[in-house]
Amino acid sequence: MTHATNPEIGKTFRTGSFETNYHDVGSGVGAPVLLLHGSGAGVSAWANWRGLIPVLSENFRVIAPDLVGFGYTTLPDPVRFEIFDTWIDQILSLLDGLGIEKVHVVGNSFGGGLALHLATRFPERLDRIVLMGAGGVKIDFTPELDALWGYTPSVENMRNIMDIMRTTGRSSPMNSPNCAIVPRSARAQEAFEQVFPEPRQRWLDAQIVADESLAKIGHEVLIVHGREDRVVPVEASRHMFDMIPNAQLHVFGKCGHWTQIEHATRFQQLVDGFLGESLVPEEVL
Repeated sequence: MTHATNPEIGKTFRTGSFETNYHDVGSGVGAPVLLLHGSGAGVSAWANWRGLIPVLSENFRVIAPDLVGFGYTTLPDPVRFEIFDTWIDQILSLLDGLGIEKVHVVGNSFGGGLALHLATRFPERLDRIVLMGAGGVKIDFTPELDALWGYTPSVENMRNIMDIMRTTGRSSPMNSPNCAIVPRSARAQEAFEQVFPEPRQRWLDAQIVADESLAKIGHEVLIVHGREDRVVPVEASRHMFDMIPNAQLHVFGKCGHWTQIEHATRFQQLVDGFLGESLVPEEVL
């Protein structure tokens, strides 16, 4: 398959022992934008960010990889995931290979937690940061998150995941082309099941960034969350807002974990405006 027959397939770059599938779109004079997707079954960079990529690519170069274990990135042999080292190594390998020294980063859920780890371990590689429904602070391991990480293919489980991700009372996005939750092959499901094996609480705990580390983040940070999020409670973002010095917080009402889908236009405008400020000289701001 190619991008012409499947838009989820982009370019390929060798990152360590596996091939990373990534999208490289647009151009601009400022730092490129790195988009990091979440950790749902069947997720890919394109499925997560297909609405945001065209907007940001008008003014920025946009890099959106399938994190290893997801999408169309191949698996290493042997398969082993170390939170967050596996994905940080993948991202840095990709950026180095593309000759990119510094990026803005937009992270969704698990990708947001990954963005926080990048900010604390390799702050010189990041400019502005957007966190959307992000992990990375101490939260309870909810039944909703357990259902998401423990997904096995069935129509009933698919409907359950859709109900968890959306806001109660909103029309179901089950048939929306923006949503890709179910792995499209046995290979994709097998890969997904190896990312967060039981007991899963350990993977959630491994994502935590200590408060003292959050307080040392000097980047401009936009934190976005859905008020009715049942996967990552909005209190997680409120805590980040309290800890990170140069943070701003935007909470969407009537919104679950899918801010980029349930409030697509407003989310796109918010992120584009925040990152666009980096293109304006400071004396103008």
